[in-house]
Amino acid sequence: MPALPATSREWHLVSRPHGWPEPENVALREAPVTEPGEGRILVRNLHFSVDPYMRGRMNDVKSYVPPFQLDQPMEGGAVGEVVASNADGFAVGDHVLHGLGWREYADVEARHAVKVDASVAPLSAYLGVLGMPGLTAYAGLFEVASFKEGDAVFVSGAAGAVGSQVGQMAKLKGASRVIGSAGSDEKVKLLVEEYGFDAAFNYKKGPVAEQLKEAAPDGIDVYFDNVGGEHLEAAISSLNVHGRATICGMIAQYNATEPTPGPRNLALVIGKRLRLQGMLVNDHRGLQGQFVQEVAGWLGSGELKYDETVVEGIENGFDAFLGLLRGQNTGKMIVSLTR
Repeated sequence: MPALPATSREWHLVSRPHGWPEPENVALREAPVTEPGEGRILVRNLHFSVDPYMRGRMNDVKSYVPPFQLDQPMEGGAVGEVVASNADGFAVGDHVLHGLGWREYADVEARHAVKVDASVAPLSAYLGVLGMPGLTAYAGLFEVASFKEGDAVFVSGAAGAVGSQVGQMAKLKGASRVIGSAGSDEKVKLLVEEYGFDAAFNYKKGPVAEQLKEAAPDGIDVYFDNVGGEHLEAAISSLNVHGRATICGMIAQYNATEPTPGPRNLALVIGKRLRLQGMLVNDHRGLQGQFVQEVAGWLGSGELKYDETVVEGIENGFDAFLGLLRGQNTGKMIVSLTR
């Protein structure tokens, strides 16, 4: 077994952002690396995930996940290789998925690690299409939004890790029409030409409501919301009677310093008998087996495509997170430590 390094670099939150996170809110620090204790494994992280929900954890507010602690390493999904084990069922050389990202080496409680198979898909895919974002798309579309064959579906943030999967899954299950919105002409082209969306538009080029009505003249039955704000208001206008919306994220509002106005057309929910439902992926872990089996099949057949935006080097981890919040990613944003 190779000797362990003396130290590991890790990103700490050192102050809480007001509005957009700034470099002075975080610090890249060194921590000692030690042999794992009873029931624990030491993992050399190969890739870690940066995700929009992490912005909320930077605030000191009670939420569905505890806030990041100041002067402690931040957390998030990671995949890596076991380099030392003091736990039954885990051997040096195993690849695992766990929740202690933002660092080079992670001392992980074994019960919080899951073995992953690099022969089924690249390891980074377990942070995206086969991981939390993929399960979010799958559960949010099929369970929360009660998707059925023939539905017309609108997805905001459609070129992101979740949105790109929602649109393709809807097509694979027989959607009558799939529309996506994204923030650049390049992403719009990708949605239609690579991911098979029927229509897509650049929300920066005009009012969302007008562009959505043009793309979906017969209305929509399902809206998958990753953005909130103007997109949600537009979707409420276009939803047909008994339409359903999965409220997954509101990235347009995460860095706001003032309360953001809600949709001005909420009264339409009554006459149209709409269902707007928030979702957290952890409520749907029971779908995990079915999700992995079905999505692995689609990946194997080439029916489901995915993209990753890879940023190399732990020193660039915070820049990758800022880039994600600014929409600079196509598909899943990954920080790779494999150099």
